[in-house]
Amino acid sequence: MASLTKNIDDVKVILDAGELVAIPTETVYGLAAKATDTLAIKKIFETKGRPSTNPLILHFASLDSILPYIDSITEDVRLLADTFWPGPLTLLMPKSDLVPEIITAGLPRVAVRVPNHPMTLELLQRLDYPLAAPSANPSGYISPTNPSHVEKQLGTKIKMILDGGNCIKGLESTILGWDEHHRPILYRQGVITKEDLETTLKKELQFHQSGSTILEAPGMLSSHYAPHTKTIVTIDIEKRIEQYKGLNIGLIKAYQSYDGFVSIKKEIVLSPTRSLDEVAKNLYAAMHELDMLQLDLILIEEVPNVGIGLAINDRLRRSSTNNK
Repeated sequence: MASLTKNIDDVKVILDAGELVAIPTETVYGLAAKATDTLAIKKIFETKGRPSTNPLILHFASLDSILPYIDSITEDVRLLADTFWPGPLTLLMPKSDLVPEIITAGLPRVAVRVPNHPMTLELLQRLDYPLAAPSANPSGYISPTNPSHVEKQLGTKIKMILDGGNCIKGLESTILGWDEHHRPILYRQGVITKEDLETTLKKELQFHQSGSTILEAPGMLSSHYAPHTKTIVTIDIEKRIEQYKGLNIGLIKAYQSYDGFVSIKKEIVLSPTRSLDEVAKNLYAAMHELDMLQLDLILIEEVPNVGIGLAINDRLRRSSTNNK
């Protein structure tokens, strides 16, 4: 079983040896490996059961440490780095030859970010290589936001978990890239919103429209972040509860408790204070909790489709059985 530690030196020893560890970030826990070691990267795909066509994100200590791994840098990138790093923003950049093809699934761009977690930043500062680190869970399953989630899912497959407590953001990073005309494209929504990015860049962003089966960035699978229990996401939670009465139902509500008459096995309210940030932080932990209860059905209430609500609802759609 994976050991829990707060000792960064112990984690470094394992990574230097080409083995995997789980590391905390402000978004979710990552399954980390030495990014310049192709054999170590292969272990990530094998351990997660991740398709080799799904690229990985590289994590760095600073913008300066990224420069050898990319071919060019623009004023847009410098501006975004100054504004949002360390933080939950991933940028798609033209890669240099230092980045193994396995990391980008053979594509010419690499996804890079500087995570905002003190323990992982200190770890990255002690390494002379970046870390490839997708979420520390089996491919397609709910992302982990605390060490116990990692233990439950991958504890028998990795040696160590760097214990950084609960993730403070709870949703995967926003991913931004640029098209051939240097126009900014939003590939994945996150806590850093489209409006945040447009305000910083003083440019309008377009949402990525995929017309092929090629995954141009991490986290773009249509079915993802999903519990094993049948899960339905809905705007009309009361109607769905009535429709499925008689089943053992777990309920995730955004802001306030269900006050109807149909019996619910377990209910979790994500933010009694009506904060979308709190909803995002608590969502995956609630999904993990309900998925362990042998329920017939999990019902999850959509949130208002504004700000980070767009990112929350994106994750909910990908996680839901009615999206399959």
